[in-house]
Amino acid sequence: MKKKWLLPIFASFMLFTTTHIDTAEAATASDVTETASKYLGIPYVYGGTTTKGLDCSGFTSKVFSDLGIKLNRTSSSQYEQGTAVAKDDLQVGDLLFFNTSGKGVSHVSIYTGDGKMIHSQTGKGVSYSDVNDPYYWGSRYIGAKRVATFDSEQAEAVKEEVKKAAIDFTVYASRAEVAEQIAKALNLDTSDKNTKFTDVKPTYEHAGAIAAVSKLGIFDGDGSGKFNPSSPITRAQVSKVLVHAFGLEQQGDVVSFTDAPSNHWANEFVSILASNGITEGKGNGSFGYDEMLKISQLQTFIERAQQLQK
Repeated sequence: MKKKWLLPIFASFMLFTTTHIDTAEAATASDVTETASKYLGIPYVYGGTTTKGLDCSGFTSKVFSDLGIKLNRTSSSQYEQGTAVAKDDLQVGDLLFFNTSGKGVSHVSIYTGDGKMIHSQTGKGVSYSDVNDPYYWGSRYIGAKRVATFDSEQAEAVKEEVKKAAIDFTVYASRAEVAEQIAKALNLDTSDKNTKFTDVKPTYEHAGAIAAVSKLGIFDGDGSGKFNPSSPITRAQVSKVLVHAFGLEQQGDVVSFTDAPSNHWANEFVSILASNGITEGKGNGSFGYDEMLKISQLQTFIERAQQLQK
């Protein structure tokens, strides 16, 4: 599925391995981000290589495999591929490596532009993070490798593509934005800016809202004690938040959509939203479970939920 907000610039990839260079099929920066983003929300599973669960290197391997590029299986062996890239010269599709265990390379992600990366992380699954996150990733960064590169003739065009490939948070809602909007809709007291999350300091502009929704059990962080305020949120994920925030219950028959298996964790919450008239899906029988939530969609959902309270 092509994103209209990404320019269709075609360039050739070359695959670097430790022993030789192969030619991959034509691909663009938008292909990289689009392919990686379709796995948003897939849970983290150690050793996982399928959509039932992915670990960090399982995720990068799957994304690059979809693009016709073969990567080694583990993060440490992927670090042996490609050519080293300086941090100030990163391009979309570069592999970023981190030391999360204290024993060298133990985590890998894919750079998506504008200081963002997408990866499968413990407790959160496939999600976005800041490369220079001062509370965690920034201090654990080891280096980057380029296992695929663009045709030099397209260099300037690719730079523009990279800029557009970054997540535009004037369009898409971050987790912090969702917390802020829900706190406002429920008229919550946001004066207490102390949260339990290691990545949300009292000085953070949305700290009060995050603390308020967390205290009520509406919206929580991941298993590592982080809220990940700047990460985007999927439509499936926000369905659970909205159900808890407004105390919604199923009305009538269960509503199902075509883009999720019968055992999808969010089916219950999406059905509750639909049965209350908060969403009708996308008009083609699907809900868009793994699509990033737009701010406009969030506002519509909240407005409809508020109407039910009157």
